[in-house]
Amino acid sequence: MKHVLNVEQFTPEDLTRLFKEADIMREHVADPAKSLELARKHHGKQICTLFYEPSTRTRFSFESGALKLGMGVVSTENAGEFSSASKGETITDTMQMLNGYQFAAVVIRHPQTGIVATAAEASDAPIINAGDGKGDHPTQSLLDLYTIHRHFRRLENLRIVMGGDLQNGRTVRSLAKLLSKYSGNHITFVSLPQLQMDDDVKAVLDASGTTFNELHAIDDAFADADVVYWTRLQAERLDPANVLANGGFTLNAAVLTGLPEKAIIMHPLPRVDEIAVEVDADPRAKYFEQAANGLYVRMALLDHLV
Repeated sequence: MKHVLNVEQFTPEDLTRLFKEADIMREHVADPAKSLELARKHHGKQICTLFYEPSTRTRFSFESGALKLGMGVVSTENAGEFSSASKGETITDTMQMLNGYQFAAVVIRHPQTGIVATAAEASDAPIINAGDGKGDHPTQSLLDLYTIHRHFRRLENLRIVMGGDLQNGRTVRSLAKLLSKYSGNHITFVSLPQLQMDDDVKAVLDASGTTFNELHAIDDAFADADVVYWTRLQAERLDPANVLANGGFTLNAAVLTGLPEKAIIMHPLPRVDEIAVEVDADPRAKYFEQAANGLYVRMALLDHLV
């Protein structure tokens, strides 16, 4: 695997190996002696984090992970404005220029769906898709799946509720595709009719035999859920005239009374108002732990690619 562009690249066997490596990274980071050893592993190499869209968790976890692996980091958090892209340079020309700098890997986030794959065609270094428009966010879905696996110790026969802006959120698209690789899973999509999951993802679920249903209200959606995966309204991908109120799709203590005690609540973050702050104290809330898991999964990916 030279590049990480989408979740279709990964088999369940790949994921099992990746999660074992992530566990090893977690162990090494927590141990001062092993952490020092880890920091020598890729000494002298560098990665480039090329972000054309804002990011906190994805960029920081990649950069922190690279530094913990002994790599240097060259970064831009707003390449659309603070790089030659603002002068009209194409992504292909940017990659051909970066080839001369001998990066060990390039991590790219971009608002245009599919453009990271175009970048990979022109790159000598491994490319990691850190989110492209409403297309894919493979490393987010990998850490999401890792979080589920750490909690349940399995990835089969789960009932997952995905709610919020499903049409424009790339994280739910990627996670639904990954879950379809495991047998017995059932997904309930909860959203307004205007923001339901796209047909291409439903086709992947149908082809794999993964069952799903669609609801337009929270009522009774959580009764037998193992995982609730909630998302924010992707306002940056919507025409302002079509931005819809989030009323009726906010998770709070009252809404969650019907959620089983064994279940977990996840969110790719950032949240706006779709999860009330009071939910943070609920032991089922795992979204900050989920975000922390991104460090170890991305370290494992970088180590493999580099």
